[in-house]
Amino acid sequence: MFIETETTPNPSSLKFLPQRAVMGQGTREFASPEAAEASPLAQAIFDTGEVTNVFFGSDFVTVTAAPGVSWSDLKPIVLSVLLDHFVSEAPLFAPGTAGGISVPAEDDIMVEESAEDADIIAQINELLETRVRPAVAGDGGDIQYRGYKEGVVYLQMQGACAGCPSSSATLKHGIEGLLKHYVPEVVEVREA
Repeated sequence: MFIETETTPNPSSLKFLPQRAVMGQGTREFASPEAAEASPLAQAIFDTGEVTNVFFGSDFVTVTAAPGVSWSDLKPIVLSVLLDHFVSEAPLFAPGTAGGISVPAEDDIMVEESAEDADIIAQINELLETRVRPAVAGDGGDIQYRGYKEGVVYLQMQGACAGCPSSSATLKHGIEGLLKHYVPEVVEVREA
């Protein structure tokens, strides 16, 4: 088995491509060792002690190194963990855990949304799904919708995109421009 790696715009994150599906659908982020307990693979990566975030995409795993950790030291360790996992065909999630898709729950929506905004919200989500998420996944991350109110769209960056030096520019110049162009009611995009 061969696992490719790709750099991401976030110098702390590296994207690992195992040449097979990681998540059947959706994404999943683990921002702490406690959250990683749901996945033996994420837990093993956190067990290196040199990782601050693990993100599962459709066909990739993005790992964020702790501050001061060198990728030249960490990369072979993560590759070994990934190889062991995928060669053994171990399950991605521990039995009985809430594994699977990262979908915001109702209480994850940041703002009280109005029923009159349903069409606008549907347009926003369609654009995020078809135009934004594929591009962000190419950089080793994902973006989650967190709400819309009075022309402001609230989004959360995940994976390599969370904490990336260029994430603010991506939100303001890329995503905000796209949403404003196609959905005139949108006046601003803010990070949640």
